[in-house]
Order: sequence, then C-alpha cells, then structure tokens
Amino acid sequence: MTDPVRVAVIGSGPSGLYAADELSKHGGVTVDVLDRLLCPYGLLRYGVAPDHLKMKSLELTLRKVLERPEVRFLGGVELGDRLTVDDLREHYDAVVYATGSAVDRRLNIPGEDLHGSFSATEFVAWYCGHPDSEVDKFTLDAREAVVVGVGNVAVDVARILAKTAQELRVTDMPDHVLDVLDASTITDIHMVGRRGPAQAKFTTKELRELGELANADVVVDPAELVLDAAGEQVVESDKTVRRNLEALREWSQRTPEGRPRRLHVRFLHSPVGVLGNGRVEGVELERNELDGNGGVTGTGEQTTIPAQLLLRSVGYRGLPLSGVPFDERAGVIPHQQGRVHRDGATAPGEYVVGWIKRGPTGVIGTNKGDAKETVATLLSDLDELPRAPHRDPDALPSLLEQRGACVVTWAGWEAISAAEEALGVAAGRTRVKIADREALLTAAAEALRQQG
Repeated sequence: MTDPVRVAVIGSGPSGLYAADELSKHGGVTVDVLDRLLCPYGLLRYGVAPDHLKMKSLELTLRKVLERPEVRFLGGVELGDRLTVDDLREHYDAVVYATGSAVDRRLNIPGEDLHGSFSATEFVAWYCGHPDSEVDKFTLDAREAVVVGVGNVAVDVARILAKTAQELRVTDMPDHVLDVLDASTITDIHMVGRRGPAQAKFTTKELRELGELANADVVVDPAELVLDAAGEQVVESDKTVRRNLEALREWSQRTPEGRPRRLHVRFLHSPVGVLGNGRVEGVELERNELDGNGGVTGTGEQTTIPAQLLLRSVGYRGLPLSGVPFDERAGVIPHQQGRVHRDGATAPGEYVVGWIKRGPTGVIGTNKGDAKETVATLLSDLDELPRAPHRDPDALPSLLEQRGACVVTWAGWEAISAAEEALGVAAGRTRVKIADREALLTAAAEALRQQG
C-alpha cells in the first residue's frame, strides 16, 4: 500500500491507546481513536480512584500518544448511534475494538434490586464524575455499608467510603461528590469475600492502604484467616498472597483506636439475601468452609449485617457492540490472536484488544502486551487488507456532523482540560472534574470559538 493505512481504534482507554501507540510507531499508518465519551483515557479518567494520583499520572504517558501527528482523537462518537460498522469499513482499512468490560456481574440473590443496592461500577462512576452518572445518585445517609468482593475495586470503594472529604480535596473529585462524602453518616464498612484470604484478588499495595487510613480502624477476625491445603500452597508460591496474608494477620492483632469509622475485612461469607422493605436494611450472609481445593462449601449457618447500603464488586463483563460479534457466555468479542471472528470465520480488517478481547483480567499494564499481540497480527495482515473506498480523513467527521453527532476533537479535549484546571485554581485545588455532559460540550466549544 502506498497511501497511509487508515485504522480506527474504538475506545480511548489504556488498551485502545496502547494499540494506537503500537500502530503509530509503524511507518505509513494513521490512527483515529474514537470514543463514545467526550473525554479520552477511559478507565484512567473514570475508573481509577481519584486518590491514586500515581496511577492517574499514566495519563501523561498516554497523552503523548494522542499528541502524535499520526493519531487523531474523536470523542462523542458511539458505535450504533449515528455510526455503524459498515461506516467504519467504508472509511478505514482496519478497525480495532477496545471498549473494555463495562458492567458488573450480579449476585443473583433475593432483594438485590432494593433501593440502596448498587454495583461498584455505579459508585465508582459517580465519584469519578462520569457524565452518565446522575449527580444525586448517592446520598451516603447510611450507617453501615456492605461491599461484596475482595478485589482492588472493592478495596477502592471501601477506602473512599472510609476517608473524609477533607482527605480527598487534593484530588479532582467533583464538588458535588465531596459535598456528599462530607455529609456521610457511615460508621461501619464491611468488605466481604466468599472464599478465604489466599483467594482474594487485591494487590498488596492497594490492600496496605487500608491499614494507613487516618479516619478508620481496620478490623479483621483471625478466625477468618484460616488456610486449607490449597491455600497453603498458594501462600508458599505467590509472594503477593503471602504479603497480603501478613498484612491481614497484623491487622487482626491490632486493638481498635476508636477512630470515627471501622472497616471490617471479612472472609468465608457469601451474601444469600438482601433484607428490607423497599430499601436495603440488612445483608444476610452464609458462613462458608474451605473445601481443601481452593473452593468453599456453605455451612448453612447464617448471620445478618444491618446495612443501608450494598455495593457489589464480584467481577465484570463486556457489553455487545452494535454490528459486532459477541460471545454472550464469555462476555467478549470472539477472536483468534486478536482477529475478530464472525460466524466462526475470520472477519478481514476487524480486530479486538483489551478486556473485550480476553475478559476482565490483569492490571492496566497487562493491556500493553495484549495490544502488541493484536497490532502484530494486524500488521502481518496489511498486504491482504481490502482498501477502504473513502480515504479522505475529513470524510467521517463530516458524515458524523451531518448526522447530528457532537464530535469533540483533541483541541476540544484540551479546552475541557483547561476549564477543569481553571475550576481547580478557583477552588485552591489542582483540578476539578466536570461531570455534566452539557458543561463538557460548552467547554469544548470554546476551542472552536478560538479557532474561528
């Protein structure tokens, strides 16, 4: 091919931008990164806890990808809404789907839909200022909260509930979130895991942050830190699990210091029902026993935690994209080495990367190697890819504008970023995130006015 190869990456989170990074390093390739949201960075902007400042600084690295002349950002572009897969194939030689795993798995227990019961993703989206989240979605007028799950997201959620608004004012949290956190009446947070400590999925750094909370005592029952033969083997072979267990055992020996809040880290209990009349009033748990093989069996012994807020964090799954094959059972786009499969056969020019490719596994950095694999596959196919008939780079933005889409370019995003920084200066903070979609569009429009 003599003209530049035109590739569309659908999704501007880490996996999509790692793919754009690899593609743009290859001579003769231009990349358009399309995202349904108006702002780039996906999980980094709307999923990483705001107080994890070091992790959020990865945006600076990914920003350099989007600033390359071979890469263009188009926000506010949703597949299936004014844009189809056929449109993409008309304008690009290849498409890479990088949309992640967007929804939480359910507990499937009675009472799960009572008022006061939410997915962890809903809570994370709210405190990260996601434009899809209602400003008044959470009130935190509960006394006790139950977080089901013992992975890093559960740890993030429990930590945010335990902190004071004052501690979080150094972050970019929207003001309406800080106001709710400041008025929170929560005294006890229960983080509950179905299996034992050897099977918990949190990393040691994130876990240890709980032990450093200034506003909450961490409470661990030593009787719930038991190991079976399988657990002993995991502790012996996995240094992360070993360090986690060391931290948990240390906390189990602590005497509470009478801090305003208490964070209870629980193992070997499964939620079996949510109690309440119209809203959450308690969570019923069944005690489990280790089965010797890394699993558990229920004992039939039940206990109830009084609670007015329930947040579930028990795994994630992808959502189907309009016009794109989807494996409902696995929650991913079917593929082989990143090549999308339609009806069991390779779909020329269609690729997939990230969680929507492999499922919600690994940490953010895992997506880098995953992107390399998919891009290597794509580049090996270059000579056989059919050429897109409409190769003018301005053709797709014009088409989207005709269809009424509000497209935000890189200049528009920079205007949004500048507006957030200005809000931060006014509040004595580094940045205050804008959560309202219309306010984001207004800020982005400032870039167009300056250009005009």
